[in-house]
Amino acid sequence: MPAQARRAPGGTAPGGTAPGGTAPDGTAPGGPPAAGGELTLVVLSPTDPMTRGQLRRMADLARDEGYRVRWEEARGGTTAPFHTIGGLAGSLRRADRIVMGDPFSRYVQLLLTITRARDLVVVDDGTATMEFVAQLARGERLVRWHRKGGRPGARDLLFAPVSSSARRRLTPSDRRRVEVFSSMPVTEIPDGVTVTANDFAWTRARFGPPRITQSADLVGTSLVETGVVDGDRYLEAVRHLAKTHGATRYFAHRRESTDKLHRLAAETGLEIVRPDLPLELIARRGPIGRTILSFPSTVVHTLPLALAGTGVRVAVCDIDPAWLTDTASPRAQGFLSGVTGTARDVHRLAAVSLA
Repeated sequence: MPAQARRAPGGTAPGGTAPGGTAPDGTAPGGPPAAGGELTLVVLSPTDPMTRGQLRRMADLARDEGYRVRWEEARGGTTAPFHTIGGLAGSLRRADRIVMGDPFSRYVQLLLTITRARDLVVVDDGTATMEFVAQLARGERLVRWHRKGGRPGARDLLFAPVSSSARRRLTPSDRRRVEVFSSMPVTEIPDGVTVTANDFAWTRARFGPPRITQSADLVGTSLVETGVVDGDRYLEAVRHLAKTHGATRYFAHRRESTDKLHRLAAETGLEIVRPDLPLELIARRGPIGRTILSFPSTVVHTLPLALAGTGVRVAVCDIDPAWLTDTASPRAQGFLSGVTGTARDVHRLAAVSLA
């Protein structure tokens, strides 16, 4: 685990996309268990096969580092949430520190209503961290950026009291300390919130350096699946980037649909790779292209850190407003531009102009 992180005595870490949180390299603010301390990593397993596979591998890495991992089939049927919440209630009430992954997750928000911990830590290297901290600072309800602007649905209204309670618990007070552990740039920091930078030191020490090829690799995104970007426009942009920069491989996002990937392979000639580990670890293990092409996403922030000193260039292609769907959130373009604009040590490419 990262040298700059601290041990988390008496802690429980519920997460949905990596043990103990969603940092792509599996890190969490805590070192291996020591005398008088105990850390349990709880995985709230999703149903998506690709994400489950990555989580299994990350859980194995966590066990190798000396942590105890508790795998919960939290979404495995109508009664699964009751079993999960009932089984975790005692640990959550006893824990001094709670390390969580996705603060927008309704599951995580529900579990937050149970805990009495005085120390709450959000571990997330995703772009959503930027929005979470900003919403917390402004006292807004916690809504994922690509959904913001739409009218709340029936489930949103039903869950509103739980979400409001979670937001209050994630607001620092005399009785509660809140920390954000992330590699993402955070500018609008709420009063009392501590921000600790994840510099991927553990990842660099644990893996690599990688063998670097002379070709380029392209990183996929789930912006089509979330309804933000038009599928045909996205395919044209991928085809253009691959041809222009000589890309040969396409590293698929874990939430990209199989149909879309089949079409990409057939129409672009790219080799589709579905990583069994987060891309930061895949890139460190290698082989990896000398240039990595990406659209605005988490990796334009994390890969330069994970690959520091290797000579690999990370290039990001902006999203043209014309690619957005009619149903995209009004905030989509501004948010995506902010993801690109705040990235350090990346080469910016102009948006692909499509006829």
